[in-house]
Amino acid sequence: MPIAETPLQLPVPDLPAGFRAAGIHAGLKRNPTREDVALFVSDRPATAAGVYTTNLVYAAPVAYDRERTPGEGFRVIVVNSGNANACTGPRGLADAEAMAAAAAHSVGAAASEVLVLSTGIIGEFLPMPTLLAGIGQAAELLSDDQRSLVLAARGMMTTDTRPKLCGSTFIAGDRSISITGVAKGAAMVGPRMATMLGIVLTDAPLAVDDGQRLLRQACEETFNCVSVDGHTSTNDTVLLLANAAAGGSCLEGHDLDEFGRLLTETCRTLAREIADDGEGATHVIRIDVTGAASRDAARQIARTVADSPLVKTAISGADPNWGRIVSAAGYAGVSFAADQLTLHVNGTLLFTAGAPVAFDAVAVSQSIRDNRETEIRLEVGDGPGTIRFYSSDLTAEYVHLNADYHT
Repeated sequence: MPIAETPLQLPVPDLPAGFRAAGIHAGLKRNPTREDVALFVSDRPATAAGVYTTNLVYAAPVAYDRERTPGEGFRVIVVNSGNANACTGPRGLADAEAMAAAAAHSVGAAASEVLVLSTGIIGEFLPMPTLLAGIGQAAELLSDDQRSLVLAARGMMTTDTRPKLCGSTFIAGDRSISITGVAKGAAMVGPRMATMLGIVLTDAPLAVDDGQRLLRQACEETFNCVSVDGHTSTNDTVLLLANAAAGGSCLEGHDLDEFGRLLTETCRTLAREIADDGEGATHVIRIDVTGAASRDAARQIARTVADSPLVKTAISGADPNWGRIVSAAGYAGVSFAADQLTLHVNGTLLFTAGAPVAFDAVAVSQSIRDNRETEIRLEVGDGPGTIRFYSSDLTAEYVHLNADYHT
């Protein structure tokens, strides 16, 4: 089934200083209009950090990158889409190594300076002659302009309907620091670390430990708070490259804190974009949980509501069915007092103190139907645990896309 593409939802950012990108159609995907190979290249060695899937069945690129990050001296991220290189055994790892070697050769780097990402169908070997030729072709098109960044982002897409990019800049002393994030994901999104694929590029000078710590914190608050279908991928990876092109010594103190804040905001924007682009989605669902015993408890409640097919289909049908929401919270495996539970949907109180309240169901239904984002707010007590979690509704189009994806 062809994928109907939608326009970019956010402005296209610039690449940070010292980075170039490219994306091409090499032939891994049947559709010649959809790019399937991407390169992100730093003109100077960069600090790298990585956060990966917790799925015990993980892809060869995850194994390859996990052994190498965090670390220093990286220059290239090479990506292919259309084939996950997952569940492919020793040959899969050898193919990931060959991807790294080809990307290194194409830009004059060493294979040890390359990280690898793959996404797509599980359990098929990569068509290496096609892929290696594509890497070389992409290298010839590397550029630091916005169009090249968009093409590289498109090269990461599978069933996404649009690229997902965002960026920000802040001043650290006399330096201007830029952060640009790229992500893909529309289904098989139920991460316990990050999302399908994410890349964050920055010209900030970062110490290795700081980069890894801040990326992990950012993922915990953002990509780990989004779920389209609750399915944790074999390939979930978020990589950070920091090439210090902005100059000066490694960020510290207030400047490092500000970088961490913007890194988190970048990841949060991308996480919401993934939920908004969920396969077949007509609504993005924002779930705010407050008053839980801990942040982890709040996350578990939010994730359970987010993954409930009954909640997701109710939102798809613009049905303010409070019973589906509160019952999902109740089976989340988190202890709370039911008589303290309060639920608002799009700002309207539906349930409080363990009982429903009178509300205008037609008006709430209309508010769901008329807005892309539906807001669910659950108060479960007076504890310190809070979370904001994103999901998407469940439509017949999701079933069609996934039923037809491989065949």
